[in-house]
Amino acid sequence: MLYLVPTPIGNLEDITLRAIRTLKEVDLIIAEDTRTSKKLLVRYDIDTPIQSFHAHNEHSKVDLYIEQLKAGRSIALISDAGTPGISDPGYLIVRESISNEIDISCLPGPTAFVPALVMSGLPCDRFHFEGFLPVKKGRQSRLEYLVSLPNTFILYESPFRVIKTTQKLIDLGCGLRRGAVCRELTKIHEEVIRGELNKILPVLQSKTKIKGEIVMIIGPPKKS
Repeated sequence: MLYLVPTPIGNLEDITLRAIRTLKEVDLIIAEDTRTSKKLLVRYDIDTPIQSFHAHNEHSKVDLYIEQLKAGRSIALISDAGTPGISDPGYLIVRESISNEIDISCLPGPTAFVPALVMSGLPCDRFHFEGFLPVKKGRQSRLEYLVSLPNTFILYESPFRVIKTTQKLIDLGCGLRRGAVCRELTKIHEEVIRGELNKILPVLQSKTKIKGEIVMIIGPPKKS
């Protein structure tokens, strides 16, 4: 059995009893960054063996783990934060497990964009989740596509690029759209900046340094 186990996006208390039990019972945990994940495992006295499985080695390691699963071992996949497969490694091993008729169980749990969307106060009956934009090639065209959508859309962004991205959205005609920039969700310095994008931008620019994981929620175009 392959278990996909969501882990806290910040506050280590945001983990289910079932997730803790699963991580203790499986034969092996594969993690995006073992150094990050070990902090969680130590907190909950989980001594299951752990190995790395991330974007840079998943293609070379996936066959190894598939063979272990076929041999009857149980493996839990976790990412640094949130649900595996959502802007994190996971798709490849899930696809290969399905191809090899290996049972998969995905536990419910934290995903950064859900609390950000709900807290934004923006329409969330229909939305587009984009995740991370391309860093260079294709970034402009992707933004142009997103602003053409009639619904709320969601971006994951680096603290180093959030100001530029906000400015680019304004340049594309979204200055009067309402948005929310959510930073450090569930952590002690959690912050949500809400308002029209042309008013959010100076707030971001006024900060000496922006830190932490960021979720940007951009509301739909205003009705004329």
